[in-house]
Amino acid sequence: MAQKITEKALLQCNQGTIETELHVTSQNFFFIENKAIATEQDKESQTHIKPFGLCKLKPVPGGFLPCKAAPISWQQTTTKDELNGYKVLLDTSVCPCATGGIIKVTDKGHIENHEAD
Repeated sequence: MAQKITEKALLQCNQGTIETELHVTSQNFFFIENKAIATEQDKESQTHIKPFGLCKLKPVPGGFLPCKAAPISWQQTTTKDELNGYKVLLDTSVCPCATGGIIKVTDKGHIENHEAD
């Protein structure tokens, strides 16, 4: 069953070269292991989602240009659970990037099991 994710969850773009940590600012009153639970509003580039190293969709001689993450909107969120009126993110949530990649969760950011609806 899908698990809620928190601040410090690890994200990976399938076109990037490194993972980055999610930063949560959409709410500050629901926590798992003292880490804020993430919602669909935690999707802004630089604020919530940092660049993923180099972007494989931007080739240049000798490598790739740096990633400039451009998240569109989180998909596959909770169906019922909301915080601050926003759907909660799950370890199965994905976020398309305007450049062409897909951002996925590689680590939920906590150890305990917290299932979601």
